Amino acid sequence: MDEKIIHVVSPSMPPFEEFTKEIYSIWETKQLTNSGPKHALFQRKLEEFLNVKHVSLFANGHLALEAGIQALDLKGEVITTPFTFVSTTQAILRCGLTPVFCDISTDDYTIDASKIEALITENTSAILPVHVYGNICNDEMIEKIAKKHNLKVIYDAAHAFGETYKGRNVAELGDMSMFSFHATKVFNSVEGGCLAFSDDTKEDVLNSLKQFGQMAHTDSVPYVGTNAKMSELHAAMGLLNLKYLSTYIEKRKKVVSLYRDRLSQAQGIRLCKEKAEVIYNYSYFPVLIDADASGTTRDIVCQKLQQNNIYARKYFYPLTSDLECCRKRNIDAYVPVAKYVSDSILTLPCYSDLELDDVDKICDIILQEIQG
Repeated sequence: MDEKIIHVVSPSMPPFEEFTKEIYSIWETKQLTNSGPKHALFQRKLEEFLNVKHVSLFANGHLALEAGIQALDLKGEVITTPFTFVSTTQAILRCGLTPVFCDISTDDYTIDASKIEALITENTSAILPVHVYGNICNDEMIEKIAKKHNLKVIYDAAHAFGETYKGRNVAELGDMSMFSFHATKVFNSVEGGCLAFSDDTKEDVLNSLKQFGQMAHTDSVPYVGTNAKMSELHAAMGLLNLKYLSTYIEKRKKVVSLYRDRLSQAQGIRLCKEKAEVIYNYSYFPVLIDADASGTTRDIVCQKLQQNNIYARKYFYPLTSDLECCRKRNIDAYVPVAKYVSDSILTLPCYSDLELDDVDKICDIILQEIQG
């Protein structure tokens, strides 16, 4: 067995010498947090890059999502997807709201916008869709439904940083978009996240929420907040990785292209179709293993890869609607498509430093298992 270990993700990092140079000034200012100069510059760079009026930086994407829900003053029920990372659902629950689970599309695994309206009640205050694997939600239909029923839209865009849809940056969609800058994302600041938005009235609110609910330069504490500030060191990493983002994405594109060349015609494997109007960041590479057509299962393929020190991931599994934190609240969910996809999906290793020879090796193992 090959001793080399291939993880499903690996962080992209700038040259070490550049990072030490970038953080040198922090030792001079001795300002490690509380919206220092690196934080301010990072915020401005992101506003330019994402083509949005406002960006609010956070210690991580989860806290950003919670703050976004609070800032939009959401109440009651929020329609969302169960095919997502647990953070999406837990942010809703931790804000005292009830997630209402909508099934997903068979094409790209994002929320099925055609099924949203049937779930709206007098208690619905928002829609929280997720751009899954970098696949962009049907924003046109979601926006139309939201306007018709006077609902807010806050996107979990953790997988979609840097992407554009019909010429618009995904950060421009909805009332707010949350991005995660976790170490394993296409773009990272080690840990971190942000909210992108255009409403001027939300800037001070969000700044207060991440600073214990305090209003800047006053003794006023109008909100129940938390400590969610991004440090200067994390902002410095973000500034450098933003500089190298296009290089990271181009390398990922080569990895994904080879996967598609090798696996697109394989019997029993279903790949997401790329849309011409989307410029992708190639954040993940999911494959759906159709047990009936392939003669094997997702779990067997995953095990075979692991036997060769290749660690793919059942992502997302289980559905968040099946988690104990939802079940004990008696939250019902009829989501047959999401259930099937969750039981069949496998995300393969995909990162900028993944060698193409390793991609070939991964494909060889999968094809051998499927073809017998």
